Amino acid sequence: MTEKILILDFGSQYTQLIARTVREANVYCEIIPYNKPIHYGPELKGIILGGSPFSVNEENAPVVDVKGMTRQVPVLGICYGAQLTAKLYGGRVEKSDKREYGRAIFSKLKEDVLLQHVSESSQVWMSHSDTIKVLPEGCEILGTTESIPVAAFRHNNNGTHPLYGLQFHPEVYHSAEGKIILKNFLVNICGCTQDWTPAHFITETVEALKAQIGNRKVIMGLSGGVDSTVAATLINKAIGENLYGIFVDNGVLRKNEFEDVLNIYNQLGLHVIGVDARKHFYNKLEGKTDPEEKRKAIGNAFIEVFDQEAHKIEGVELLGQGTIYPDVIESLSVHGPSATIKSHHNVGGLPETMKLGLVEPLRSLFKDEVRKVGLELGIPHEMLYRHPFPGPGLGIRILGEVTEERVRLLQEADAIYINGLKKYNLYTSVWQAGTILLPVKSVGVMGDERTYEFTVALRAVTSVDGMTADWAHLPYDFLANISNEIINNVKGINRVVYDISSKPPATIEWE
Repeated sequence: MTEKILILDFGSQYTQLIARTVREANVYCEIIPYNKPIHYGPELKGIILGGSPFSVNEENAPVVDVKGMTRQVPVLGICYGAQLTAKLYGGRVEKSDKREYGRAIFSKLKEDVLLQHVSESSQVWMSHSDTIKVLPEGCEILGTTESIPVAAFRHNNNGTHPLYGLQFHPEVYHSAEGKIILKNFLVNICGCTQDWTPAHFITETVEALKAQIGNRKVIMGLSGGVDSTVAATLINKAIGENLYGIFVDNGVLRKNEFEDVLNIYNQLGLHVIGVDARKHFYNKLEGKTDPEEKRKAIGNAFIEVFDQEAHKIEGVELLGQGTIYPDVIESLSVHGPSATIKSHHNVGGLPETMKLGLVEPLRSLFKDEVRKVGLELGIPHEMLYRHPFPGPGLGIRILGEVTEERVRLLQEADAIYINGLKKYNLYTSVWQAGTILLPVKSVGVMGDERTYEFTVALRAVTSVDGMTADWAHLPYDFLANISNEIINNVKGINRVVYDISSKPPATIEWE
């Protein structure tokens, strides 16, 4: 049984960062709302109490039974979790006299297993308005900063499991030795063995899939993306030819993508049916210029094609999906835990009439973990580390009506741009890049001939997760060469511009 750490969510923006840091230490963890019952099985090694937008002194502030937890497992409180712990044990938490946000210098006052291999002074990240004014009886200070007297503390809880509190965020990148502190808690205090590796995950997941699926057939809509490809490969390892993949050419894929992806699927030994449905999609998109209408048309057309192809396969009982962990975490707002679990359907939301059970082998993984598992499975690096690509494909990179000819123009221009990024070793330094075909024609001169052709905009951004993004400062020589190559080789385009907008206020895509 896989050992695990529980992270209690009180609504902090950093909760997922805690989970990712724990996972990076090869320790499995789960995020649950603070008010969800805890199952204390032998696999549970410790609990981390996260931050919160609440003050512990608010009337409706979230509260948990920290004392009850320490009777079962070690507990670490971070920011709100530390302040809540201090208050519940009889300490005093009040509004801070000064703003405590951003970088601070942590000074270690006492040697402790939690601070093992941590420097005498190191940078940490603060984000709170309350502070612990008085520690409860039985607690001792382990570290301080220039602005707060209690930055880290330990409760000497007389025979129960260890209890610690940190008023800074060790999970945030700016806490220089935060990962060391968290590793100390996981390994030296909770006793985690750090055996949750991609290979371990694959072995465990394949066995679980065999037990779940048995001899039943699974159908899966594939997109050529990371999540669906890794999920399909795992399912295939478990059930072989009982997995039926469907890969639809919706007419708005990148140049040669349909053929290239099918070839990779074949190399991976996947049983995938390729469906050329370009004409069907173009008919559905005819006359549509509104971005939302185009998105809906592409999504609905996919459902129609997938449903039609699925009915050709007899005896299918299960639907495979590439759902990943951020899609299923129970969301917690400042108004309380969500009553529903977010769901994500890679295939665009399939009709309920199909009445299929779900198979989701990746629902416990973050995106970077999916890629690591994919490498362990032998999936080509270039497929796993492709830039994000929108579900509606080039359909939302063509402003205005989508036609077969406009798709061809954009495919050619985009292929030159993306291949150029790879040739100049710029591809991996960019989080996402793409070409946008504008509904604008301008006058150009090519030799003695005047032209009146389309304009394309090149887009490239740097980002961590897509929530915010900065425009990528690509070299001028590179942009000049790509512009020249597009104009000379793609008849119908005579002008190239570069988008230097960041997100916010702009979005990454144009539609």
